[in-house]
Amino acid sequence: MIVRRSFLIRLACVLLVVGGGALLWLPFHTQMELDDWAVTLRERGTPARAVVVDQVTESGGNRSPSSSTMYFSYEVDGRTHAQEVACFEVCRAAGAEVSIWVNPADPGDFVTDFGQLSGHRGRVQGVLGVVGLAALGVGVVLTLSGIRRRRATRPRRDRPRRVEPATGGRGYVGRGKRKRNVRP
Repeated sequence: MIVRRSFLIRLACVLLVVGGGALLWLPFHTQMELDDWAVTLRERGTPARAVVVDQVTESGGNRSPSSSTMYFSYEVDGRTHAQEVACFEVCRAAGAEVSIWVNPADPGDFVTDFGQLSGHRGRVQGVLGVVGLAALGVGVVLTLSGIRRRRATRPRRDRPRRVEPATGGRGYVGRGKRKRNVRP
């Protein structure tokens, strides 16, 4: 029963490490796909000019940092579209013109000249990445503590002590701080 329980605990720790690693990998994989999609839009998308209609910064309060969003207005095939873009690296002021490349199949999907895709993409994957990092850390700590605990509970084999002769014919055993069997 004890062996089965320890096996299940070890299995749970390994699954926690593997699951945490997969969740941590997800945001990096998503970002690579988004970067590839931005390159594809620049190559195959319809060029257009967008105007920044508004820029809004929302305070996150004490719990999270503030976030800024730009709102774009642009025209494709005679129709006016409006879309938002998160401000990560570049945030343009209201009234600024920006070159964009629009997806012909979906006019709400575009990439800007500074490489930002429309909408707020990758937020869920980012949160899952943080959860994965925490799960990976906990799994590694539990796995390593299980290894250490297993070593500590293993019975130790006592090695025979070597008796070293002391000067003057008195016996002295060990190398402790206090000498045993020493007469003043």
